[in-house]
Amino acid sequence: MKRYIIQSLRLTVVLMVLLCVIYPLAIAFAGKFTPGAGSGEKVIKNGKVVGYALIGQSFTKPEYFWGRPSAVGYNAAGSGGSNKGPSNADYLKEVSARADTLLKYHPYLKKSDIPADLVTASGSGLDPDISEQGAIIQIKRVAKYRGLTDRAVAELVVKNTEGPLWGMFGPSKVNVLKLNVALDELKK
Repeated sequence: MKRYIIQSLRLTVVLMVLLCVIYPLAIAFAGKFTPGAGSGEKVIKNGKVVGYALIGQSFTKPEYFWGRPSAVGYNAAGSGGSNKGPSNADYLKEVSARADTLLKYHPYLKKSDIPADLVTASGSGLDPDISEQGAIIQIKRVAKYRGLTDRAVAELVVKNTEGPLWGMFGPSKVNVLKLNVALDELKK
């Protein structure tokens, strides 16, 4: 019996060192080779940090591109989804209200033209990206409210569209914060 207790204690100490010291240090070291050196990729405008590239923000003004809805109000401390499924009446009401808002500001669209990512929240509630189609359908609205040509805004969307990971994994996407910062820098 004593032998098993000693083995269990040794295993516990080894796992604590491995999982509480070595693993976190390895992850922190690997983080130094990422954009932002492990502190997050900051988006800067006029010398001031306006957000982080991998955390979504709320944009509701019509002169900006709108991002993906958040079930947690874009609170990075409380990341999470809503746990409401497509058969939940409250969830369907929320999605329908979001679609109605989009149609109000985009009268040239049909409900079937709206990409799902513009009316449904992501699993984390913090998704910073929208689909390329999600950005394209907003071009006319943004151009109108900014007094810009559709072409100028479309070119900006193209410049800010990231292709699939390694050219083959996932869809093309647009980081909303980076796009809106570039939009603010665009001259009329």
